[in-house]
Amino acid sequence: MKPSIILYKALPDDLLHRLEEHVTVTQVPNLRPETVEQYAQAFANAEGLLGSSQTVDSALLEKMPRLRAASTISVGYDNFDVEALNARNVLLMHTPTVLTETVADTIMALVLATARRVVDVAERVKAGQWTKSIGPDWFGTDVHHKTLGIVGMGRIGLALAQRAHFGFSMPVLYNARRRHPEAEERFNARYCDLDTLVQEADFVCLILPLTDETHHLFGAEQFAHMKRSAIFINAGRGPVVDEKALVTALQNGEIQAAGLDVFEQEPLPVDSPLLSMHNVVAVPHIGSATHETRYNMAACAVDNLLDALQGKVRKNCVNPQVAG
Repeated sequence: MKPSIILYKALPDDLLHRLEEHVTVTQVPNLRPETVEQYAQAFANAEGLLGSSQTVDSALLEKMPRLRAASTISVGYDNFDVEALNARNVLLMHTPTVLTETVADTIMALVLATARRVVDVAERVKAGQWTKSIGPDWFGTDVHHKTLGIVGMGRIGLALAQRAHFGFSMPVLYNARRRHPEAEERFNARYCDLDTLVQEADFVCLILPLTDETHHLFGAEQFAHMKRSAIFINAGRGPVVDEKALVTALQNGEIQAAGLDVFEQEPLPVDSPLLSMHNVVAVPHIGSATHETRYNMAACAVDNLLDALQGKVRKNCVNPQVAG
């Protein structure tokens, strides 16, 4: 008899068919309490869980006593209660490798768009304000040969350092939990503490997951120590930054500009001060949002879940210790 799973995100037809060859699938729109109640029997019988962008906590797990594996179509897993999963010996799978290059592309796009004021000046052109040769109030900032500071030197950090070093001749500083010889050898990256990085970098790029340790890691103190000409980029998780402090730093001219793919509240509220600032490029969490990468992430998540249910966990597992 095939194991049963709950699918809470739509999949391309071919991936859904691949899944259905091995498991019995119940598709639900979300994991909200009313949905769990509506599909109570399916949740009670499910051995697998597949989707993204929904909260998986102890309350949900209590409704899923047979659950053996959860697979998220994402690299981040801060919406999962990992301790609760561990307590129930439930494997958590994610997709850490397939989106690396695409997210690094997005970060570099934010660097360029923010420094060269692409969004701001494009909006001026569309508004009919380009009526003569542009002057200094339309000018941007060079990217090439400027110092790039990377906070979080994982796979994406390495891919960003490669683009900066070889593509733009940028000196690279980085701060991480451990030294990365590969970054130092390949890209001449220099390891430094966070205070040094924020003081010396022309571009400060955050690529950090959200944990208890990283929550509001960046606040008023860090912005105050940055160059007034510095540009801040966040493409990790929104709550790593104290957004009110960021708004204040931008309003007071403590930093020049910000390029943001993530926010403390998503979607970004329509009354957010960030939306009225010409020196902010705000995009809707598009880091991995290309057709190719999102398909590959979904395919990886499907394979991850099938492997976990078959006891073949070899990679992409957040908590492999529960596999025994």
